[in-house]
Amino acid sequence: MPRAGIALGSNLGDRHANLRTALGALQEIATDGEPLLVAPIYQTEPLACPVGSPLFYNTVVEIGFEGSAFELLHITQDVEMRLGREKSFVRNSPRIIDVDLLYLGDQQIDSELLVLPHPRIAERRFVLQPLAAIRPDLILPNSLRTISQLLDDLDSDEPSLIQVLEIGLQPR
Repeated sequence: MPRAGIALGSNLGDRHANLRTALGALQEIATDGEPLLVAPIYQTEPLACPVGSPLFYNTVVEIGFEGSAFELLHITQDVEMRLGREKSFVRNSPRIIDVDLLYLGDQQIDSELLVLPHPRIAERRFVLQPLAAIRPDLILPNSLRTISQLLDDLDSDEPSLIQVLEIGLQPR
């Protein structure tokens, strides 16, 4: 069963509620009987965002998913729209929710619509640290190093993350 890693972020409104709602939507499409892994929520500084952008809450989840990567991409984009994410022409502008597909099993895709694994996983503490909390020994396609090793060797100006809370799920 392919496992999908998905990063969630929010820096507008009730950030915790936004993440919880997005996670609930992903829980609905997850394969029954497969474990749902949810990292703690971390408060993070805005990275490459417009000046004055609010702090983010970030987490990573992993679900079992039986469909294609492009189906999952469509679902994640739909979740963003349903939660009120607005299109912006300003790169990295504040947002109610950001749902990014990080990987889907061992698939490797390089298209205009989707690149898997996500090309900047190894550069982002706000992705690596939560992912290491749930899948420290994961080795992504085309990599020889575990997520924990990538985090340990990360050379970034990104400040340390502050664990805020657990996300909290309603049983399905």
